[in-house]
Amino acid sequence: ALRRGGAAGCGQSCCSGRRAGGQTDGGCFSFSGDRDQILLYCASTRQLLDSSMSDWRSHYHNEDEEDQDDAEDNEEELKSAGRDSLIFLIDASECMFEVDSETDISPFDLTLQCVHKVYTSKIISSDRDLLAVVFFGTQKHKNSVDFKHVYVLHDLDTPGAKRVLELDGYQGEKGNKMFKEDLGHSRDVSVGEALWACSNLFSDVKLKLSHKRIMLFTNDDDPHANDSSKARMARTKASDLRETGIILDLLNLRRSGGFDTSRFYRDIVSQSADEDAGMQFKESAKLDDLLRKVWAKDFKKRAVTRLNLKLGGGVELSVGVYNLIHSARKPAAVRLYRETNEPIKTKTRWFNGETGSLLLPSDTKKAQVYGHRQIVFEKEETEELKRFDNSSLVLIGFKPLSLLKKHHHIRPSQFIYPEEEFITGSTTLFSALLTKCLEREVYAVCRYTPRRNTPPRFVAMVPQQEQLDDQEMQTMPSGFHLTFLPFADDIRKVSFPKSATADQDQIEKMKRVVQKLRFKYRPESFENPVIQKHFRNLEALALDLNEPEEMEDLTLSKDDVIDGRLGQLAEEFTSLVYPPDYNPNTKGPQKRRPDVQGGGGEKKVKVEAPLGEEEIRKLVKSGSLGKLTVPVLKDVCRQYGLKGSKKQELLDVISAHFPAH
Repeated sequence: ALRRGGAAGCGQSCCSGRRAGGQTDGGCFSFSGDRDQILLYCASTRQLLDSSMSDWRSHYHNEDEEDQDDAEDNEEELKSAGRDSLIFLIDASECMFEVDSETDISPFDLTLQCVHKVYTSKIISSDRDLLAVVFFGTQKHKNSVDFKHVYVLHDLDTPGAKRVLELDGYQGEKGNKMFKEDLGHSRDVSVGEALWACSNLFSDVKLKLSHKRIMLFTNDDDPHANDSSKARMARTKASDLRETGIILDLLNLRRSGGFDTSRFYRDIVSQSADEDAGMQFKESAKLDDLLRKVWAKDFKKRAVTRLNLKLGGGVELSVGVYNLIHSARKPAAVRLYRETNEPIKTKTRWFNGETGSLLLPSDTKKAQVYGHRQIVFEKEETEELKRFDNSSLVLIGFKPLSLLKKHHHIRPSQFIYPEEEFITGSTTLFSALLTKCLEREVYAVCRYTPRRNTPPRFVAMVPQQEQLDDQEMQTMPSGFHLTFLPFADDIRKVSFPKSATADQDQIEKMKRVVQKLRFKYRPESFENPVIQKHFRNLEALALDLNEPEEMEDLTLSKDDVIDGRLGQLAEEFTSLVYPPDYNPNTKGPQKRRPDVQGGGGEKKVKVEAPLGEEEIRKLVKSGSLGKLTVPVLKDVCRQYGLKGSKKQELLDVISAHFPAH
């Protein structure tokens, strides 16, 4: 059985999926579901513009138009154009304020901490997204429909420092007491009315919304146990939300006695066809687990490209290409006009260097110098030179996995997953190919052309089984990695000088050292200290904090732990390899300067005593006077009453004085 899902993004764990499928008529496993379960980073491409007007726009483009141009290249980008919106619907009944005996934190405080993290992250990385916070189960109410016990704390708007500080004010024992005084608690809860109020928040937004999502936080598995009419209303409203494209997710929190989703929420929340209900509804008691679920559902998931995998003989299937790994960088600086602090727009125009006239795109051409000759190309010719094949992934053959070496890795690999909506049956064929490659331990060699005007590359399609963590959350999905293979031109032949070889005692001692210092390396356990410090400084500025949050640099070695593990091994190894008087803290032997009298290189004469007249005359006669330093020359001038400041002046007056006398 295969599970469809995603990978980690922004340092978070990946989203969940469902064990699906079964035996098909062809004898292979199949699975189905929504590609949005893959949690990956977006990489869009630029569309080529053909008309003369588009040529002008591509030549004189503005920086703020680049995102629009990138979106036009991908059909999904067109569908998802607009703002992402997210409403946190939080249960504020008294049971949410009961402190967990194991974690010493209440579900309500845990929820606010999670919302705080999302707010601060959105301020830095996605400030265009719209967020809202709605409480239900309160004594007071505030909403556009005037429903009782539903309090809209924040309308849908971009996140800001004021909102974060307002949320922080309700955390902790003092904050919980303030919440009770300001909003209060009520047992007369109506989930249907709370969903209705959230739906109205989406309707009140005048901007175009691309993704609309509600995340419901609660630890009450049956809020309408004694009121069937409210339960029926909630189910009806949840169905209406699904029809209007609003996704409802449940973030259930731990409570005594457990959380049974079958009592009420299984029929309420949105569930993709490829999600495992048991995994989706697994209760959370820790902030990391809760954040993992939130990021997995909220993170933007888009394919780099979609193309056909050609197996030969006219057999094709549709796949999407995703980036599992993307280098995290500090956000680019935005140039502002110094008087108004408004972002400035940059425009580029080309002019004739001789006449100063404005050049149109049709007035310029490209050239390449070859054999001292300038070869001029038309625009169509340069485009044709870059065009090798249509976007595709063509199977060439299979090779054993043992032949794929680590040094073949030249850039981060990509990940492919079937796209059923383009070619029906792609998931079944993809599943069969993956299963057989895993059984026979082989990888597929393919020719990969991601876009029409991109040179092809050879890639290895490496099969991968699904991986789960201890929380039954998917850490890696099942599918194929596209490992980029080097060309012959990329391989360097480097000759290394012969060095002294270690004897057997030294080798055995080093084996013990390595064994003592071994540990399991997990990339997700180490954050980039430069980026984290940058983000914390931005967060402190945005939230008006006195100082940024403290950060631990996990890349620094823990010397005390290393010394404790090694013990005397380090000294024993040092005594075997280095000489007895070796000290790593001292510098190496300095290079000895050659002696002037011994025929070494020309060096300045080192003078211990004032020079006599005879010695000066010899230096003047041999032309070696310039070897003397400026202080020595000044002493000579002072001795004979000569004047001069710079070295050349001193040399001139001394040379002129002695031949004359």
